[in-house]
This record gives sequence, C-alpha cells and structure tokens, in this order.
Amino acid sequence: MPHSTPLVATVVAGLVAAFAMGALAHRLRISPVAGYLFAGVLVGPFTPGVVADSALANELAELGVILLMFGVGLHFSVKDLMSVRKIALPGAILQIAFATALGAGIAAWQGWSMAAGLVFGLALSVASTVVLLRALQVGNLIDTERGRIAVGWLIVEDLAMVLVLVLLPALAGLAAGRAQSNIDLAWTIGLTLAKVGGFIALMLIVGKRVIPAALHWAAHTGSRELFRLAVLAIALGVAFGAAYVFDVSFALGAFFAGMVMGEKQLSRRAAEETLPLRDAFAVLFFVSVGMLFDPSVVVEHGVAVLATLLVIVVGKSLAAVAIVRFFGHPPQTALAVAASLAQIGEFSFMLAALGVQLGILPQEGRDLILAGAIFSILANPLIFRWLAGRHSIVKSVAVAEQARRAKEAAPAAGERVVLVGYGRVGRLVAQGLAQDARNFVIVEERPDLVERAREAGHEVLAGNASEVEVLDRAAIREATRLMIAIPEGFEAGVIVQRARQLNPGIEILARAHSDEEVDHLRKVGADHVVMGEREIARRLLELQRSPA
Repeated sequence: MPHSTPLVATVVAGLVAAFAMGALAHRLRISPVAGYLFAGVLVGPFTPGVVADSALANELAELGVILLMFGVGLHFSVKDLMSVRKIALPGAILQIAFATALGAGIAAWQGWSMAAGLVFGLALSVASTVVLLRALQVGNLIDTERGRIAVGWLIVEDLAMVLVLVLLPALAGLAAGRAQSNIDLAWTIGLTLAKVGGFIALMLIVGKRVIPAALHWAAHTGSRELFRLAVLAIALGVAFGAAYVFDVSFALGAFFAGMVMGEKQLSRRAAEETLPLRDAFAVLFFVSVGMLFDPSVVVEHGVAVLATLLVIVVGKSLAAVAIVRFFGHPPQTALAVAASLAQIGEFSFMLAALGVQLGILPQEGRDLILAGAIFSILANPLIFRWLAGRHSIVKSVAVAEQARRAKEAAPAAGERVVLVGYGRVGRLVAQGLAQDARNFVIVEERPDLVERAREAGHEVLAGNASEVEVLDRAAIREATRLMIAIPEGFEAGVIVQRARQLNPGIEILARAHSDEEVDHLRKVGADHVVMGEREIARRLLELQRSPA
C-alpha cells in the first residue's frame, strides 16, 4: 500500500546517511560533524539519488537548534568564565572584530553590501562548540589552562552571537537599505532590548525557582519517564514561549533554559538522560545544513572558497595567537587556543540562514560559509595536532613520560588500580578505595565529573578510556587491577579488550546491566562482572531469609 510519509522519509534518510558518513568520519579520525554535513549534501537537492524534503528538514533543524543551545546553556559556567575573564573577554571580542573585518573584505571584493559583509564576517568569526569541545577532549586539554581559556573564549563568542541573532531582525530594515528614521530605529532596538531584558529577568528571577521546583516534583513522582519528559518540556517550552511572548530567538530561550537548569545537580542528572534525543536532533540539524550546500560553488567560486577558508583557518588563528601572547601567556597556550578556534559551526549556520531569510546575505554567501565550515572542520584535527605540538613523536614522548611518572608514584610492592568512570557507582568505588588507602587513578571523560573528582581530592585523568593513549597515560601497563564503573556494558567491552592487550596479567572487574552484557564482557576478557540487578535481588533475598 503506498504511503505519503515525507516526514518519516526525511528523518530516515537523514539519520541513515548521517550514520554512514559519521562512521566514515570516525574511521578517518575526523570530526563526526563533517560526516553529518556530507550526509546532508548526499540527501540534498544538489546531488543525485535520494532527496529529502528540505522544508521539513529545516523544521527539524529548528528542534536541533533548540536542543543544541540548550546544551550550550547546560555547560555554561559563570565560575569557569570568571576564572579566565581577563583573557577570554577581550580576546574573543578582538578576534571577532578582526575576523569580521576580514570577512567584510571578502564581501566587498565580491561586490556585496556592507550589511552582507557584516553578517558574513560575523559568521566566520565564531567557532563550533561541538568541534572545539571534541578537539579539547581528544587532546586531553579540556581541564588545562589552555582548555579553560579556549572554552571561556568560546562562551564569550556564543553570547555575542546570541545577541547578534536577537538584534539582527530588528536591524534588518536598515541593513537592507530601507529608509528608517533614527527615532524609529532607536525605538526598534530599544523595544527589542527591553523584551530580551524582560525575558532574562523572568528566567533569572522566576525561572530559577520554578524550573528546579518542577524537576524536583517530577523526580519525586518516582517515574523516570515523567522526569525525562519534564526536562524536554522545559527546554522546548521555554524556547517556544520566549519566541512567542518576547519575540526573541529559540536559541536564546533554549540557552537560558539550559543555564538555569544546569545550576542544580538534579537538573544536570536529568539533562544527561535526555542527551540521546538532543544528539539525534543535533545530527539532523547538521544534516539539514548540509542539504543547503551546493557543491558546484567549489568549482564556480573556488577562489572565494579558498579565501573564506584562509580567513577561518589562518586569519583567526593568527589573531588568537597574537592576542594570547599579548596577554602574557606562553606559546603553547596561544597555539592551542588558535587551533581550537580554527573552524566554524552551528552559530555560523544560524547567522547565514537568518541573513538569507532577511534578504541581507546573498545565497552565494551562505554557500561560502557552508563550504568554509565543511573544509575547516575536516582540517581542524590536523591543524590542532600541528599547532598544539601533538605530533606522533611528541605524543609518544609525553605518553612515555606520564606513564613513567605514574609508575614512580605507585608503591614498589603495592597495587595500582585504574578506575574508569566517576558516576554514581564510580564515586562510591572511589570512596571505598580512598578509605582503604589504595593507590588509584580515575579515568573520566565528562568535564563536570572530572572537576567533581578533583574537588574530592582524587587523582583524575580526563579522557576516553577506550583510547589506547588514554590507558597508557593512566599507566595501565603497571596497574594490577582495572575497575570499570561506567553503565555502558558494550563500551566497557572495548576498554576490557584494549586493557588486556596492553597488560595481559591485569585483573579486570566490570559492571553490567543485562545478561547479554555479562556474557559479552566475560568473552572479551573481564575476570569478574557485577550485574546490579542480580546483586540487588541477592541482597533482598538475604534480608528476607534473615530472622526479623
């Protein structure tokens, strides 16, 4: 029976293509974002084969924008920003101004209006949150001074772009060359700022109390499903309400919803449970952006594409190096920050789409921005390794040095434990190891948990334990025991296999949630596997059998 299901077809085509190209990108050790963009090109109208519905894809992209900005808000930390404010605030502003000027120069060369040049330059000035955080995680720099400066710098850029997204529609008439009196313009800007200020005040005064209270109520219902639904309802509801009532962007509404929610530990745990949905719609956002890209622009405007890429990769990097060095930071910090910012991403796409929608930016400008994004994201891992001094020889020396230090730190005749994960189970294990005065190191990927472990006084290594380099830095070869406390059994299996290859004699203890995970972990080399449900049932039976 024939069915007309353009929405289902668009979602299926986007996710299938994104999975295929994302897997290829992972295999090539480049950012998955580049794979998602290429997936959009494949299912877009400018290439042969399956063509997804562009209009529906853009609607889905709006959800992706909301959830992406919600995630940015969740990771926004006033404390982290204030710690690097002396470099991040002026540095980001100066770098935005420099990159915008370079982009405006390209626009003038192409014969575009001054307003188009401003939008084009701003789009080239802001880096991708997704790509930057991934690069810092891979380089294990996210908790270093260099990483904190880069993240603080990016937060300032994000806030500046949120303000631009809010003000740009209000300035569209003037930017498009339409006559408008100074009084009308001032009134328009003032009204927009008043609405934004009213929304921010409402969120900080009312939302800061109502949102945590709503989440606590949902948590106390005992329904995990209702708890997750509450988080999504708050994220999407605040974003939509902000746009409908205050005429501000979905992006700003979602950002403040995430920021208010991210201030409470309960809220952060709730947000973690919704990450798969956020990631799925974020993928569709990048796919929808890729669908807008016409590959012929590379042939027809090759010189302009190259100039755009040079602004992103070279111009921004040189500006960042000069600014960071001017503020007295060492060359390694300057190069790491420069490498982190040598790409563009989600805010650039939002600005380009809004600029075209308002009639300010020509279609060619959006194509150049998309081309610059795709190529800079592809090049970023290589640039990052080169500029940050992470060549394979340097990496091997650093790994060997860190492993040597870890080995020297361990007691000669004692045991050394590597604990993977500092979630709810990992924290309890770490407390027990500390009470027993065991020598152990924690490997954790999530920055908030890394910080929490360090605040508790533990030795922590930030990184993904499934990577051989990370295990090497944890001195897995000298460890006597590996304890895996992460809840994902099959991901734990990868860690077990690689740890066993590096240290065949190590004792491995792992955690599982199902019989399938237990069998899998034992097959790949775990010595002991603990399944939480079994242990709970065993303990309940023991209590039931014991005399009252």
